[in-house]
Amino acid sequence: MKKLMLLVLFCGSNFIVNGQIDLRCFKDTKIINSQSIETIDKRQLDFRVGHRFGDMFGSSGGWPSFYGLENAADVMIGFDYGLSNRWNIGISRTKGSNGSELKQFINLRTKFKLLAQSESTPFSLGVYMLSSISTMPKFEGQEVKLTSFESPLHRISYHLQFMAARKFGSRLSMQFNAGFTYRNAVVSGDTNDLLSFGGALKYQMSKSFALIFEGIFPIHSSRVDGENFRPITGVGFEWETGGGHIFQFNLTNGRGLVATDFIPYTQDDWAEGQFRLGFIISRLFSI
Repeated sequence: MKKLMLLVLFCGSNFIVNGQIDLRCFKDTKIINSQSIETIDKRQLDFRVGHRFGDMFGSSGGWPSFYGLENAADVMIGFDYGLSNRWNIGISRTKGSNGSELKQFINLRTKFKLLAQSESTPFSLGVYMLSSISTMPKFEGQEVKLTSFESPLHRISYHLQFMAARKFGSRLSMQFNAGFTYRNAVVSGDTNDLLSFGGALKYQMSKSFALIFEGIFPIHSSRVDGENFRPITGVGFEWETGGGHIFQFNLTNGRGLVATDFIPYTQDDWAEGQFRLGFIISRLFSI
């Protein structure tokens, strides 16, 4: 284990190896829902804000909610810091989506870029680890609920994501993901552990603008009670401005902003108008 950690730290220590410059597949560290292969550089601080509105259409959307803009499915504010050019750590606070009983999360995360695409390396590899801790007050009633928190560990959920990405030419980038989500406490009939896979495609329209498409697919088809795990899909528009700003606007059926929330709890269906507008704003600072 010690040798493995030393290898990971060595791989994450530099962004230029043997004089070769690594190619970036994505501009931001987040795609739409999942994480991208990218990390921020050493001693950079990434301040980011994310927001998901309510359903645009369907029974909860339309004109009465101004097409979801008057509702908030989830809100996030957080920071990431580059310990090296390939190793980031971060913390964020999310409100938690209204599709789950657990809310009010503190999210601790780290990401390693283990291998970076270059002239001699055909693709990039990375790993992302997330721990989400619910800070909700403990439910004190006689009924047993998720928020009864019979053990402090019941507040915690985990997610592990492996990423492989490649940039094709100057415009097209692709990424494939494999994920494992684990929740210490679930309702009766649910499953603690959940595997998922997915991918993303980015097309760079110009130096500043790009289109992004993403899909995440839980492998379990349904819970014991018959409630299905639904794919989480989205399309986004990315805009990189001068001065270290990246803006992303997206449409997705995912409600939560972190994997421990949107992978297990997304039940929304595009065909029923249950998708929403969201945005992410990223601002980089040199420390």
